[in-house]
Amino acid sequence: MPKKHTYVLGLNTYDHDVSACLLRDGAIAFAIAKERITRAKHASGFYKEVIDYCLEAEGITLDDVDLVVRNCYILPVPEMEERLVYFDAPGFLPDFERGDAAKHPLYLSRQEKVVTISHHLAHAYSAFAVSPFEDGVVMIVDGVGSYRSDVMEAFPASDTATPLARESESYYKFSGTTLECLKKVWMEPDRGFLSDEFYNMPGLGALYSRASTYIFGDWNKCGELMGLAPYGRRDQFKHLLELNDGKLHVPHWNATDFKQPYVFDAASNWEKNPAMRHWEDLAWRTQDDTENVLLARARWLRETTGAKNLCMAGGVALNCVANGRVAREAGFENVWIQPAAGDDGIAIGCAYYGWLEILKQRRGFVMDHSYVGRAYSDQEAAAQLQKFLVRIQVDAVKSENVCRDTAKLLADQKVIGWFQDRSEFGPRALGNRSLLADPRKPEMKDILNSRVKHRQAFRPFAPIVLAERMKEIFEGEEDSPFMLIAKPVRPEWRGKIPAIVHVDGTARVQTVREETNPMLYRLLKEFEALTGVPVLINTSFNIKGEPIVEAPQDAVNCFLTTGVDHLVIHDTIVSKNAMHKVVAPLVNIYTDVRTLVASTAQPA
Repeated sequence: MPKKHTYVLGLNTYDHDVSACLLRDGAIAFAIAKERITRAKHASGFYKEVIDYCLEAEGITLDDVDLVVRNCYILPVPEMEERLVYFDAPGFLPDFERGDAAKHPLYLSRQEKVVTISHHLAHAYSAFAVSPFEDGVVMIVDGVGSYRSDVMEAFPASDTATPLARESESYYKFSGTTLECLKKVWMEPDRGFLSDEFYNMPGLGALYSRASTYIFGDWNKCGELMGLAPYGRRDQFKHLLELNDGKLHVPHWNATDFKQPYVFDAASNWEKNPAMRHWEDLAWRTQDDTENVLLARARWLRETTGAKNLCMAGGVALNCVANGRVAREAGFENVWIQPAAGDDGIAIGCAYYGWLEILKQRRGFVMDHSYVGRAYSDQEAAAQLQKFLVRIQVDAVKSENVCRDTAKLLADQKVIGWFQDRSEFGPRALGNRSLLADPRKPEMKDILNSRVKHRQAFRPFAPIVLAERMKEIFEGEEDSPFMLIAKPVRPEWRGKIPAIVHVDGTARVQTVREETNPMLYRLLKEFEALTGVPVLINTSFNIKGEPIVEAPQDAVNCFLTTGVDHLVIHDTIVSKNAMHKVVAPLVNIYTDVRTLVASTAQPA
């Protein structure tokens, strides 16, 4: 019997944001990050779960896959796996995963159909290969990429570096399926302790993570740093990034200006720390320097190539404030940003490298939405609501017009957990795994934080808006379907939707179209009919420190353990009943005791 489809599997492996992407005949069939399955944020380690998720969703086995393309930015995957055999590295392969890894056919695989590629090359394919452009340029900027010795693509001989230098920035041009590297910017290893940590290296994305570590104690809190930046004062710090004749210089930090780093103290309140003004000022300088360097690079890319279209990926492409400036000021006619611009999106790039470069196929797929998780049936959702400890706490009612009924609840200031169709791929909740709320009252931001999100008060909440109304409410012509561009809110609208306006007058916008998300579009239309406002607050369906919910069980758990007023799952509206106040504390006590026992139990 002839094989029906050609399948390519792309994988980001071992370090943070392990993920998989399955292509069916050149189109994304399914993609998932490991954190959504294991519920451990930025999950690293082995990749069995993400492979199984995609294969089971498609109804195939690994034997049906024609090509597997992988990346690990630390080392090429074969070398990484060889080291993991004899080296105990629980951050990359914990003990509880070693058994599954040893039995897996891809672990230590020498099959011809299993290929490894370098990091920025994978990012580049994730951007241009699924963009709507036939030709253009690609901008890849992140914290750290592959070693110079492991980079696969040809690059200009003038961009010299030692073998142990790491990728920091890469710039390409493309036409059809052809990709050419125009420029590489490298980071050489630094001296001293922690010299192997990328955020101590002299790079654009590395500097942002260094500031994040200094302020928040975590290199991966770059989104928080971006939100804090508008509170800082101008020019309180000297430049942290300097661009002279196209060469980037990152001055060393000194003990005079940088002597108030984050220090963990469980008893202290981070937001009341005496160093807060210092941190705000540093955040401002870091963000401003980053914007200016990115803008200069983008202008150089346009002037050098004459290209009209720009594609972006790499972790720095998640900086929606900088993206907004690039889109408005760099001179490109069109800008497209990979919705999974961080390392979860590496899986997409690996898959498309295999499809285009190895299998020599044509481009034909445009990623105009990121809803590429598996769909959960009504039966699967109902089964979660029928569990005994759930059933006695909730009332669940099917709605004949769920968008109309939900809009009424939103207009009545209720916080809604919205669970629909296939999950989004990437770090943003784009309306299928979202918490939704009314933006018309400024206190809604505090309500969301106190009841559900428990985030720092300075962090803004983002709006979703009907695409056709976007220009009326927000400044700028550029579309923003993936919530990756910050736009100024027009002055006449700031008082109408204050809960989504950041301190600098901007908002991280997501435009919604009927053809890509008809359910969310209808909800916005119903809310507009009731209130005259075609905008809702949209934040990720999770609590602080947890990944966005993936399955119905995750949504129900989040709903019952937070102050979310209603859960709307498919066409069912779920409300908490009087028993919830009785049962919920008992369940929490049981969970706490179970966790305590598990953490203190001695091995047999």
